[in-house]
Amino acid sequence: MIGFAGLSHLGLVSSIAAASKGFEVLAFDPDRALCTDLQQGRLPVYEPGLAKLLETHRERIRFTPDVRELRECDVNYLSLDVPTDAGDRSDVSVLHERMMELLANSAPGTALVLLSQVSPGFTRRWEQRLRSTPEWRDLSLYYQVETLILGRALERALRPERFIVGCDDPRQPLPAAYRELLDAFGCPIFPMRYESAELTKLAINMYLVSSVSVTNTLADLCEKLGADWAEIVPTLKLDPRIGPSAYLAPGLGLSGGNLERDLATVRTLANEVGADAGVVDAWVANSRQRRDWVLRVLHSEVLTRNDSPTVAVWGLAYKPDTASLKNSPAVHLIEALRTAWVRAYDPRAVLSSEGRPHFRQVDTALDACRDADALAIVTPWREFALVNLALLRERMRGRTIVDPFGVLDKARCMREGFDHVRLGEPLEVKETVA
Repeated sequence: MIGFAGLSHLGLVSSIAAASKGFEVLAFDPDRALCTDLQQGRLPVYEPGLAKLLETHRERIRFTPDVRELRECDVNYLSLDVPTDAGDRSDVSVLHERMMELLANSAPGTALVLLSQVSPGFTRRWEQRLRSTPEWRDLSLYYQVETLILGRALERALRPERFIVGCDDPRQPLPAAYRELLDAFGCPIFPMRYESAELTKLAINMYLVSSVSVTNTLADLCEKLGADWAEIVPTLKLDPRIGPSAYLAPGLGLSGGNLERDLATVRTLANEVGADAGVVDAWVANSRQRRDWVLRVLHSEVLTRNDSPTVAVWGLAYKPDTASLKNSPAVHLIEALRTAWVRAYDPRAVLSSEGRPHFRQVDTALDACRDADALAIVTPWREFALVNLALLRERMRGRTIVDPFGVLDKARCMREGFDHVRLGEPLEVKETVA
């Protein structure tokens, strides 16, 4: 039996994925009401396909608020999401409490697997600390790199590219029950030192951040020089040094919290050991500059031409297929639009109007556009591409659509009389900052 301690987003997706591979799963959380809801199929998070998968495999997963039941398991995961503070630093205090609880309620010989993301050195320190406790009882501790991506979490959990497993001694075979679970997913397994696995997680995200930053920088140049980034991308994907799966879509900087946390971690580690992290500072600056792209376009096209403009905002979540508002560009934009009236719509995310007297969230995309002088599509939900442009034209007072991700077809927008502005294409507007 496979145990999971901690039923936040990470624990829920991971435990249900394990059950879908045919394993008996025991999922623990001290929140009794949460366990009751889960046992009845009510999920506290939204993830495409997760509710259906739980319904399909409910007979193989049991949710319990009793931590003592984890003694039945051969493998026990610590699977809590690690929160970040306002400075994007991880708060691992909850892990300490739950780890000691897990240690005291695991049978001798159990494999303990830390799935929560931690900084390099964390797992080694904990392994040494746990060995000195009377509860250790021939246990073994591993660190498994999590691959949670909100909105794509189920896809990543069911079809991982590889498993990266941090070990005290990677030359030793993994425990049979743990190896059986990993093998069921049919992907390569890479055992390595604790520190290597922890740093691998950071390395993956640093390469992603570098791609995001390069793409956004070049898209910015395209806008200024009269080039179109969309014409350039196919040539890059054919270069084997870059590749067909390279992240080449311009965006509004980093968001969601995970990449920002890893940047803060790398900067801290570099300062501690005397390494150079100047590139991290450049990435952060690039992200902040791109985050304000929508605001700069709106300022040039609308805000300077209207005394009391109304702006429609489509999308509040930091990305589609999630309800998370963590470091959302849309929320940042709304905070900056204090001189305008803002009506917003999002299929999943909810933003409080408390402290935002200029803001109102409405029930449909078209409702948000009533008498709007401009529309900003900040989160590229798929449903926005299906909106009837003729009805949109009737609802709006103005004709400006700021569509950074190209959700709407530009040619159709122009036929309906809209001025459509997309990231990475030549800008006819003059960008000025208020």
